[in-house]
Amino acid sequence: MSATIEVLLPEDQAEGTRSQVLRWLKAVGDTVAQNEPLVEIETDKVTIEVPAPADGVLEEISVAEGIEVAPGALLGRIRAEGAAATAPPPVSAPAKTANAAMTAAPAATGARISPAVRRLLAEHGLTAAEIRGTGEGGRVTVDDVLAAGRDPKPRAGAVSAPAVPAAGSPVGQGSVRRLPHTPMRRRIAQHMVDSLLRTAPHVTTVFEADMSAVLAHRAEHQTAFRERGFPLTLTAYFVAASVDAIRAVPEANGRWTDEAILISDRIDIGIGTALEGRGLVVPVIRDAGALDLAGIAGRLGELVSRAREDRLIAADLRDGTFTISNHGVSGSLVAAPIVINQPQSAILGIGRLEKRAVVVSENGKDLVVVRPRCYVTLTIDHRVLDGHQANRFMETLVRRIESWA
Repeated sequence: MSATIEVLLPEDQAEGTRSQVLRWLKAVGDTVAQNEPLVEIETDKVTIEVPAPADGVLEEISVAEGIEVAPGALLGRIRAEGAAATAPPPVSAPAKTANAAMTAAPAATGARISPAVRRLLAEHGLTAAEIRGTGEGGRVTVDDVLAAGRDPKPRAGAVSAPAVPAAGSPVGQGSVRRLPHTPMRRRIAQHMVDSLLRTAPHVTTVFEADMSAVLAHRAEHQTAFRERGFPLTLTAYFVAASVDAIRAVPEANGRWTDEAILISDRIDIGIGTALEGRGLVVPVIRDAGALDLAGIAGRLGELVSRAREDRLIAADLRDGTFTISNHGVSGSLVAAPIVINQPQSAILGIGRLEKRAVVVSENGKDLVVVRPRCYVTLTIDHRVLDGHQANRFMETLVRRIESWA
């Protein structure tokens, strides 16, 4: 083994993903063990830990915190055990600060704390010992830290700082709270602007779906699904219906290039998942077209649970071909346009389910009845799909939802 081992950023990053060094967990001169978390990298999708490739001493930090890095980039160097030391380069202040912050926030129960939890602990000036963990085995979760951060009760030794007015704000008209952008929020903002304003002409079509058949099926089977260890959510039905619609309109599963439209044979459906206080991620149900409703529900439940516990890895978010945004879970009736997740060509939006009075025809008579219904939207890249294709997609999807058996 060479006396010096390079620490490299893994090559397996998703297309278009940008990464930056978020936090060094060790300082130059610290002893490290093989596979011990060494540095946190934040992308526009997840926070990942790069482990130490060998036992030894961290001899060099090549990239400071806050600096963007490309896949395969040199992050630092480790001196192997027993190798002679070389003159270490100056240690950056961010690396020392980060190492101290990590040491100051150990897990109360000895359980592993995720990168996002460690970051929030440092931002709120908390330690894991102060928080009652609600995760598996008493693990402290992101929601636990956010709840503790919202607690108005002062902690022992805490000193309140006066509010500082934002530049240009009138004095005496209330204080302004400053929320610095996280790297994830900056990347999401850039991704949205690039998609909507610089890449794809967005067009949205709106349909309405009667959910009676789906709700009846779900009521009959949700207990059995729960006994198998995962919930049967309405999103699972829309994933299955989207598979049928994509088969009817394959262009919805495609992407634009300057030379041709590329249509994937495999249907990999991403599910927009909001993370409280952090942003949005889109974990992907792989090969959804090969799964039945149970397979979809199981995979969906697993991905959403891991997303909310900050246990996703980069591979979970890579190479989706179509996206679903169930914005109705937070009360929205219609959202249009929902920004397309580039380089995809379409995104389905699901609005809030509510009972509505509708007119139906029975035995030649028009009747007003109450039915559970929701609005569904399809936003398309008009370079790839035209309006009639978007409507055919939606007709197929709604017909599948309304005739569920």
